Amino acid sequence: MPPVFRKIIAAAAALLAVAVVAGCGGSDNGTGSRSKAAPAATEFPAPHGQSLEQVLLSASKGQQGPVVAPAAAMFYVGSNRFPFGVFTAGRDQITDAQVAIYATPGPSPKGAAIGPFPARIEDLTTKPAFRAKTTADDPSAAQVAYVSDVPLDKTGPWTFGALVRSGDTFQYSLLPSPHPVGQYPAPQVGQKAPVVNTPTVGQVSNISEIDTRVPPDDMHNDDLASVLGKKPVVLLFATPALCQSRVCGPVTDEAEQVKQEFGDRVAFIHQEVYNNNRIQDGPRPQMTAYGLQTEPWCFIIDRTGKVSSVLQGPFSVQELEAAVQKVT
Repeated sequence: MPPVFRKIIAAAAALLAVAVVAGCGGSDNGTGSRSKAAPAATEFPAPHGQSLEQVLLSASKGQQGPVVAPAAAMFYVGSNRFPFGVFTAGRDQITDAQVAIYATPGPSPKGAAIGPFPARIEDLTTKPAFRAKTTADDPSAAQVAYVSDVPLDKTGPWTFGALVRSGDTFQYSLLPSPHPVGQYPAPQVGQKAPVVNTPTVGQVSNISEIDTRVPPDDMHNDDLASVLGKKPVVLLFATPALCQSRVCGPVTDEAEQVKQEFGDRVAFIHQEVYNNNRIQDGPRPQMTAYGLQTEPWCFIIDRTGKVSSVLQGPFSVQELEAAVQKVT
């Protein structure tokens, strides 16, 4: 791998460690006004048998672009929802870029590239009534997430790159690598959701014991074990105050907004991540039962108890609405 590529990956990985998608909030009204459809694939160069390295460098003429950082860690053989953030070198989020993802199997950009997979832009904001203090007080408020649909046909490590388009010119970015593509214990679409008890507001003396959001949300009325297989469920694993990925705040706000649209037809359950709401006390047993090592995750489960959709990392109100509509 060329030394310049090594430096780019190191810089991107350092940024990713600080914020998978920087911040925990936004400033819009939750109408999706920042959302944009993906540009056409024809607006980006096809690989034509070139390596990932050749595609990126030839299209960009060697011009390095913004930092592109994945916002999910676990991917599978098949089509994957691939969320990511785009940042300046100073860690400010770029909200309106035209970006396409490219990939190659293996740990090096020397392999044959697949792509392009253009990204749509998803608005991460909610209506003001659903924006928590936990979210609004964050100084690095996220506004959007980029999402590509990326097909991966082999297990093992993959290398990802991106081209950022501006007019007729391109800049390139090499992404820090997520976990190898493979099988992970988290339930997938079509599988039965694990049956576990989730704590409810009636079981605790103070709701802050089971919710780090300020103010607490309204998603602690149902025990998953009591409703699973009886009605559709939205099960959100997120910890707004302790989030390591720093997107738990906005997705919890979004789930709270969508809950108001569907009422009692769907059980919305927010499950905190850490025992005693302390990172040092390790993950709660519900996280372990679902095989989760990162956050946030949202499982949309149909009335038979099967997983209908999985949203890993950041998602928009519109994405969650569409997933819930499939099970109602």
